[in-house]
Amino acid sequence: MIKIIKPTVAFFLLLFTAITNAQDQEFYQLKIYHFEDEAQVERTDDYLKNAYLPALKETGIQNIGVFKPRQYEENDTIKKTYVLIPFNSLEQWKNLNQELGQNHDFLEKAENFINSAYEDAPYLRFQSILLKAFEDMPQMQASALEVPREDRIYELRSYESPTETLFQNKVDMFNDGEVEIFDELGFNAVFYAEVISGPDMPNLMYMTTFPNKESRDKHWEQFGSSEGWQELSSRPEYPSHNVSHADILFLYPTEYSDY
Repeated sequence: MIKIIKPTVAFFLLLFTAITNAQDQEFYQLKIYHFEDEAQVERTDDYLKNAYLPALKETGIQNIGVFKPRQYEENDTIKKTYVLIPFNSLEQWKNLNQELGQNHDFLEKAENFINSAYEDAPYLRFQSILLKAFEDMPQMQASALEVPREDRIYELRSYESPTETLFQNKVDMFNDGEVEIFDELGFNAVFYAEVISGPDMPNLMYMTTFPNKESRDKHWEQFGSSEGWQELSSRPEYPSHNVSHADILFLYPTEYSDY
């Protein structure tokens, strides 16, 4: 005789919580514009400030970050602007261009940018990276720092892994305590996310903020010597080779950035 086990109320609550938490994880698009000269930078700034960001906000997208490098790599003459856009779902991201294409006010304000002549393009190229927020920090947060934004260090990191399995291992490591250690030490994280489409996969990216470079260096010294990190990094299930390459960028927000 087959015994039918009826699900309990607790079971349904647990299932609902799991589904809700999964749905609460945001998606991010990081657009990186590349410029040949300052004129292109200024044209794109004007487009972002007066046309693109206002149009995104009309669709319900808030907290859009626009950043520029505090320093360029040696011999790197290409200027860049980083635009970080949060989405509630992939559906919202997928429908964005269609919505913008129906926004007559946006099309009018963006006319000189989106319909530029081929010999007068407003940028060289742009990259688009799609990310999904970590479970341990499913929503983007504005920095809690009170110093002026233009003085802050926004540190954007990308960790690449040798394989997808080791990449997932590093993501698990963040969710298993690394994010918590950063929080305890006051790294003021904006987001942690795995890249689901981009040029350097498999990799994850995250952004932290500091009042200045001295504070940033001190925080990383504290992190490396903290008991939490020493214990977590010594666990056999998290090998050091789960990261094979790291890129570190120091950014600052533009005056029209939301954070």
